[in-house]
Amino acid sequence: MEPGSGSGGAGPAVTPVAAVLPAGGSGERLGSATPKQFCAVQGRPLVSYTVRAMERISWISNIIVVVSPENIETMKSIIEKYGHERVMIVEGGITRHRSIFNGLKVFAENEFSNRLLQKPEVVIIHDAVRPFVEEDILSKVVMAAKEHGAAGAIRPLVSTVIASAADGCLDHSLERARYRASEMPQAFLFDIIYEAYQQCTDYDLDYGTECLHLALKYCNTNAKLVEGTADLWKVTYKRDLYAAESIIKDNLSQQVCVITYLKEAVAQVGFLLHESLKSQIKVEAISVSPSKNDSHLQDTFSGQCYNFVCVNDKKYAIQESQQLVDMLEKSNIPLLYQVVLISVHLDVSENISFSIGMEELTRMKRFAREVKKKNILVYGLLMQYKDHLLLQETVNSAAALIMALIKDRNPELIGQLLVA
Repeated sequence: MEPGSGSGGAGPAVTPVAAVLPAGGSGERLGSATPKQFCAVQGRPLVSYTVRAMERISWISNIIVVVSPENIETMKSIIEKYGHERVMIVEGGITRHRSIFNGLKVFAENEFSNRLLQKPEVVIIHDAVRPFVEEDILSKVVMAAKEHGAAGAIRPLVSTVIASAADGCLDHSLERARYRASEMPQAFLFDIIYEAYQQCTDYDLDYGTECLHLALKYCNTNAKLVEGTADLWKVTYKRDLYAAESIIKDNLSQQVCVITYLKEAVAQVGFLLHESLKSQIKVEAISVSPSKNDSHLQDTFSGQCYNFVCVNDKKYAIQESQQLVDMLEKSNIPLLYQVVLISVHLDVSENISFSIGMEELTRMKRFAREVKKKNILVYGLLMQYKDHLLLQETVNSAAALIMALIKDRNPELIGQLLVA
């Protein structure tokens, strides 16, 4: 299961279902020259997370991303770079409603495509800047739309809504308990929402914002309202980008794989690390032999873990890190999400001369800089102890550093050798 993914399931008994993602906003409220849907979060454009949220749901057959003309090439490069599938790019209009209408036309007209896509029974409309949508709420609005013709997610109002008089003074306020905030996703029987857009006026297309209202106004379809979850919020301001990054980091920090090699001291430290970490994070412990081939380790990469700790002695540190990087690349895990790889250098020698290790440290920094291009963040951690009675204390210190590196995922610290 990917970060932020739902529990999965068979999905609604509707074939097919399509999704239209309006992504033509200018990001004016964000205060950035880059439209918010293309702003990088953990090195990846926000719109890519939303596309992936739809793409990983097998019962969504087509994903239409509607972007402004000047951003079509940008969107094409995003789809190619991150390997998105079942995605079609459509040129947007000058307003939100005109963009959504253009997205719907690919199922009914040849204006934006040489071929018509199969017309869905139900179409989902969802903002490209709401990346944390789950399968559960998508399934609920689709099933409600199939029954009622239209459906949309709602949330309780956070603040009281008031109306001002012409003189700028309070006119009246609304009873907050009676009202809800309209959110995304929304879903419609395709024929209903398409007919609504065909009938609506230029004023609706230029100044309207609510798709459910169009279905009610032009097709007399009263939408079913579905209570949504707190993570349906929309990235609007710069602070929202920071919040999105924090959520993604937290989702990526739920599990760690501790890999140890079959040497007595290494295995002991691996066991103690497992025990120290398991109260803070889900831990998968794996013991392997350096003599085994790639396929032995390849089996450990299930795609559910984005953090790896490799415990080894100095002799094998760089070589084994490279081996893990190669296998991570083959697994495609780092394609969409940053992976953390912490190489733990175990040193039990009585006399340490840091000058002897300078060449290795330089190699590690160079190695980390190259690997970062592959979306893998490599850090070094030296566990040095002379007194075996202090081993648990050293392990606890190492575990604290490991958790900090996993949660922060700071690219500025790659290639550094921290000391526990």
